[in-house]
Amino acid sequence: MSPRILFVDDEAPIRELLALFFRKKGFEVSTSLNAHEARKFVETSTFDLAIVDVNLAGENGLELLGFFKTSYPKMPVVIFTGMADDDDLVQKALRAGASGFMRKTESLESLYQEVRKHLPR
Repeated sequence: MSPRILFVDDEAPIRELLALFFRKKGFEVSTSLNAHEARKFVETSTFDLAIVDVNLAGENGLELLGFFKTSYPKMPVVIFTGMADDDDLVQKALRAGASGFMRKTESLESLYQEVRKHLPR
């Protein structure tokens, strides 16, 4: 059975690129453009991991992280951001329960390795 990922980002090109990349790696990928839609996805499907952007068109990805950690505490969540080096943001995300933190400027292979690290073997 293929690992199931939920990718939440309001930028369509990034969503499409990552969905294609992870599908080629053998994952099942669902994408969401906002927190509301992401909440509906996890209420109706099971995911092995979520990748969540910090800035979601007026919404806060860290709030969505809080929802996931409260409602689905065993699901790993990797925070994904285009924001420049912000150690405070990294620390906030990790304190809120993020399993990992990646910047959009890092390679797809680095994101893949981060995802693999947090999936059950």
